[in-house]
Amino acid sequence: MKFLLQVDFPHQGPFGNELTQMMSDLAKDIAKEKGLVYKLWTENEETKEAGGIYVFDNKDDALRYLDMHTKRLEAFGYTDIRGKVFTINEELSTLSKATI
Repeated sequence: MKFLLQVDFPHQGPFGNELTQMMSDLAKDIAKEKGLVYKLWTENEETKEAGGIYVFDNKDDALRYLDMHTKRLEAFGYTDIRGKVFTINEELSTLSKATI
């Protein structure tokens, strides 16, 4: 069973290539997180939001990461951080072309 963590927060920028350059080291560090299968980085310059979709191989690591990441984002000065954990229905997701 896999779990999806959805995180988003208000973000004034940077976006696109500038964000990629700025966050590459953090992305490499996140890749080493216990239980992480993968992360999708999300951004919306129009609504000034950023975040991520994470897939974890267990709920405990997803919840642990959410707690740690929320504290890290708050230390960076972010507020209004939203995070939710969902159980992934792998059978239905596979039928809908998901690779999990």
